Amino acid sequence: MHVEHLLQDESLGLRLLWAGDDLPRREINGVTVTDLEDPTRFVRPGEAVLSGLVWWTPEGGREKAERFVAALREADAAVLLAGEETHGAVPDSLVEACARHGVPVAGVPAHVMFRAITDTVYLRHWGELSRHHALPEVVRGTLTRLLARGAGPDAILAAAVAHLDQAVAYVFTASGRTVAATRGAPAIPAGEAMALIETGTVPVEADALSPYQRWHLHLRDADAVPPRMLQEVAAFLGRCQDSQARHRAAAQQAADDLGTLLAHAGEDHAAVAVGLRACGLPPEGPYRVIVADTGVRGPGLAEGALAEVVAHLGPGPAAVGRLPEGTAFAIVPEPDTDAVPVPVEQGEVWPLVAAGEPAVPLHGGLSEPVAGPGELAGALAQARYALASARGTAPDTSLLTHASALTGLGTLLAGIPVEVRAAYSRSVLGPLLDTRNASAAPLLATLKSFLACDGSWARTAEALHLHVNTVHYRVQRIEHFTGRDLSSLADRLDLWTALLCRDTLPPSVTIPPAATGRRARSSTSRAR
Repeated sequence: MHVEHLLQDESLGLRLLWAGDDLPRREINGVTVTDLEDPTRFVRPGEAVLSGLVWWTPEGGREKAERFVAALREADAAVLLAGEETHGAVPDSLVEACARHGVPVAGVPAHVMFRAITDTVYLRHWGELSRHHALPEVVRGTLTRLLARGAGPDAILAAAVAHLDQAVAYVFTASGRTVAATRGAPAIPAGEAMALIETGTVPVEADALSPYQRWHLHLRDADAVPPRMLQEVAAFLGRCQDSQARHRAAAQQAADDLGTLLAHAGEDHAAVAVGLRACGLPPEGPYRVIVADTGVRGPGLAEGALAEVVAHLGPGPAAVGRLPEGTAFAIVPEPDTDAVPVPVEQGEVWPLVAAGEPAVPLHGGLSEPVAGPGELAGALAQARYALASARGTAPDTSLLTHASALTGLGTLLAGIPVEVRAAYSRSVLGPLLDTRNASAAPLLATLKSFLACDGSWARTAEALHLHVNTVHYRVQRIEHFTGRDLSSLADRLDLWTALLCRDTLPPSVTIPPAATGRRARSSTSRAR
């Protein structure tokens, strides 16, 4: 199949935006669906690349488009099929980048499902290669009836490969969770399953799903099965996943309603209990609350990521939804063990799920266990503060922070907004932050060492390789500029907190010095 064949398919309605004279005749040998800003490692030569352009934003759009298209060129992609739904049209900067790099680009109308395009490519491609090898008609009929009855992925997979002798097959999510497996297939740990996805699986296309929840079909001996047959099985699994997503819509609305209740009226314990029942949760705890956020790089993705995290915990009841301001949250019952929920608390699941979109930092907060509905609003507050701490601690790296881990002043301060930390540091440290003043840096270093040495003149002098008299002089200058008395425990705590606020700021944030400092209450030396 060539690029021009895809463009000539009137049922798809693709709009050619740019192509060189001979580029439409390039052969397409596969399809990759991606919204990564750098898709290099997922694109193979000759593939059509489908992208919803979630990664593109008007801010820095030209540079982002350049990096994305350069990656497609390096991977030797056949054509870029750019979705128009996210931005209303394909950005001009993206079309211009395609022209510079010689990558054909076509727009995909908002009403056209990506799965329709992948089906078109694969059915034609594999039909040309192997017209006589596909699912037997009796199997196709069985699968259709199973879908009509709402069968799950285990039943679909078993029926799809039943005619293949001793076939061992799995359906994995992007994070390596096993969704379905044939009877007798050995269990595969999530990390190993992710490696199998990298080396050889068939993607299952489903509509409007989070990238964290995508399914992948894996057969142990895939080479013995005609490719067209694998694509047909994957298509039936995609319809199964779409059906499951529609059935979850009511549960998601109930979870959203419960989130609104906890955020705005958490003291109404009776209403919270009703909301828990509507979500299928037990009337009494213990419960945990988890919240998640994917920030500006992945708007709207956090709920799917959190649903996948919860699915890793097991098949039990859970509520996954959104809070009024858009943060994803989940309420999960606490199992009756001493280490619960182990996969989340020990950090085993979070990095696996985050790897589904490596360019998007996945931040999360986990509450302490709470006994009943009346404590859920407090647990939500704990989890939200832990989330803020995770964002403040590692803004560009995926991280889950437990409320129980906020045991030090530094971790506690990381949950305070960056702007507040910067303002407090500037207000307390004043001229010590003025990089234009040559004496500011030595005074700041002396303050940090003096506080770290518990106010000991001798140990501070030894740590800084200074004479004790020099330390005395610098401390007097610090007191003069900051208006704080370093013999006072309260003032020492203020200064230490200001230093921690400064040290926990992201590298991109700078603190302009205060215009003036305050006079110290006393500028005379005191014995320590």
